[in-house]
Amino acid sequence: MAKSVCIVGAGPSGLVAAKTLLHDVPAGTFKVTVFEAQPRIGGLWPISKDDKDGLVHPLMVTNQSRHTVQFSDLAWQDTDPQFPRAWQVGRYLERYLHEYGGADIRLGHKVTKADLQDDGSWKVTIQSDTGSETATFDYLLVGTGFFGKPIWPDQIPKEADIPIIHSSKYRDLKSFLAKSNNRGGKILIVGGQMSGVEIAATIATHLSSAINSPGEKIVDSPEKYSIHHIVHRPSWVFPLFTSPKPAASAPPFLPCDLPSYNLANRPYPLTNGQGHISIDAARVLNSIYQSVISTDQSEFSAETKIDGGWLDEQPFVAMSSWYMDFVRSGLIKVSRGRLSSFSGNTATISPTNEQLPDIAAIVLATGFDPSPSVSFLPPSVLDTISHSPSHPNLPVALAFHGTYHPALPTLGFVGLYRSPYWGVMEMQARLITRLWTGPQTPALQQALAEDDSIARTLALREDPRTSQFPMGDYPFLMQEFARALSIPLAPPLGPTPPLATGKPMDILTPARYSPLAATTDVSSSISSKARDEVSKNLRATHDTVLAGLTRARFVAAAVFRSLLGEWRLDRTLNSRLPSHPSGRFVGTARFLLREATADGLSPSTSLGGPGGPGLEYLYVEDGTFTARDNPGLSFRATRRYVYRYDEGRDVLSVWFARTDDAMRADYLFHELEFLIPDEEEDTGEAVATGAAVEEKRERRGRGKGKGGWLAKASHLCVEDLYDVHYEFAFSAVNLKEWKLGYSVKGPKKDYTIDGVYSR
Repeated sequence: MAKSVCIVGAGPSGLVAAKTLLHDVPAGTFKVTVFEAQPRIGGLWPISKDDKDGLVHPLMVTNQSRHTVQFSDLAWQDTDPQFPRAWQVGRYLERYLHEYGGADIRLGHKVTKADLQDDGSWKVTIQSDTGSETATFDYLLVGTGFFGKPIWPDQIPKEADIPIIHSSKYRDLKSFLAKSNNRGGKILIVGGQMSGVEIAATIATHLSSAINSPGEKIVDSPEKYSIHHIVHRPSWVFPLFTSPKPAASAPPFLPCDLPSYNLANRPYPLTNGQGHISIDAARVLNSIYQSVISTDQSEFSAETKIDGGWLDEQPFVAMSSWYMDFVRSGLIKVSRGRLSSFSGNTATISPTNEQLPDIAAIVLATGFDPSPSVSFLPPSVLDTISHSPSHPNLPVALAFHGTYHPALPTLGFVGLYRSPYWGVMEMQARLITRLWTGPQTPALQQALAEDDSIARTLALREDPRTSQFPMGDYPFLMQEFARALSIPLAPPLGPTPPLATGKPMDILTPARYSPLAATTDVSSSISSKARDEVSKNLRATHDTVLAGLTRARFVAAAVFRSLLGEWRLDRTLNSRLPSHPSGRFVGTARFLLREATADGLSPSTSLGGPGGPGLEYLYVEDGTFTARDNPGLSFRATRRYVYRYDEGRDVLSVWFARTDDAMRADYLFHELEFLIPDEEEDTGEAVATGAAVEEKRERRGRGKGKGGWLAKASHLCVEDLYDVHYEFAFSAVNLKEWKLGYSVKGPKKDYTIDGVYSR
């Protein structure tokens, strides 16, 4: 007879648990009911672009790529972006439920109480619009997630003369400032970890767009606002695309998680790199993180710099494509400390007692209290699992990496830890399923006997050197679950070009640890569809890596991200015709980020793809031109363009601005074609093969041999042909300098322009 299981929560953890209990064991083993308090599945992840009520902005971009935000046996669609938006993750979960159905999903049903009976079963009380009901289940699985309720600091009033919200409730600038009587001032962001960096960058993007977009302003006087970010300590901030070869002169780029989870960089067997971080371990980790971005971050702000004693501390990390350059531009100002009080429109920062007047609004990026996620459990059970509301990062102490407790064999947990990985959630679901079906294999018995997760969790609660994410070593956790469950690691689909270590990449994804990836056996409990999905996942990751390492994919994205802000511009013009004077231009070029406009685009084109609106830059150049042969001829010169990145095509393009409205794009100037270096690039000399050899060498000569990514383009303007060439000099992920040159020839034009952009 099938055993009954109550799963609380229909987010990723609840859905993968239901799928595993129903599809990874013989049919009829379990009967699963999933209760979800919300009127939709998805948990944190909305399923609509217009979702207003959830804890995640529907247009938020994930900070791990679809190669990590996945379950092993459901592939993302080819048209989905590398970093999906939140609502696309919700749609992925809908597809997952459709493909692996069979559970009784009860939406709008909140579990309010679960009492453990003497026989180990659970009497569960459920509240819905139709009233209260009770039901008894053989097993209870908690899949409610870590984000119980937003934390609201005691020193911050919940009602004030200015808007004050938790970061999870921010949606757009207009609605956020609607209740403000101010016309300008500081938007204060409180909290310096992941969510603080993300929300500061999001609001900065919205504010920059409000200032620099054409048409009617969405808020009054947006240029009078600034963003002030209070952080108690600096974090390493990584963009979404990083390089597996950061020291290369033309570094290739990949989604940030792929280099991070390159197993070839770690010795086997893996040991836990998170939890307690010793001084020596901190120095190693900080050194690794600094090498990824090739800076101590002082070039952005003194307050973001990580050096000295900070290198002995356990590192904190955050993810954002835009945050650091907004800090450099001054739109975001960073203060170290803690918000000690707020009164009127003035905030006080401790320990310096710095006063911040003219506060227009406050956003609290202060995290979440996970206690409500287990509030339905009885006190005796909460005592057994050592529940502690005063330790929000480690609220419960569970065995085998947060999965169960030996004293409660009919209770399981999936995803109840800070920043859970989808692959780990899947592994937790497999472990619980194995425990509840029995008998245990010798490998599982040994793993459970050697496990010290409960004692380690309790010790970390009082450890001042606990890592930012105590269960953050994803490869280690996957290895440990795989050992216990006897799931081998499937080999990569094929080799990739070797990195500086001489080794190819060996990237961890959930599909590598799927039982389907490691065997060709066909059993009645495993569908051919699931096997195909595992193969698609493996193929998608392999193809992505090859495209990044050998075909310059994502370089356009890395360049586009790095352009944000102001550059010094020094340009020379050499004319062969007396009608066009030669000379020099010296000035600035500003790349002003804004939401993508539709100007000049076909109706079917969306720069952001199906996920939502993309971004573009308004380029504003301003400076002085002085004639070479007549220094007395000197005048101010300005020009504008619009730079766009098409995510779906991975193409960077430049558009002319309209003459009647310089805020708007008119028509296409050119699209950049990046030239692929060969393997000699690792030595710093990017040498092309085939017909492009001489062209590349010539451009290297013009660039004085510094090296970097080369790109070309052309544009025919009536009778004048513009031959355009670029060179982008990166230091790891950061663009340090770039060159733009034109060779222009036509009936009345014959000149070259060479410009150097530097910070």
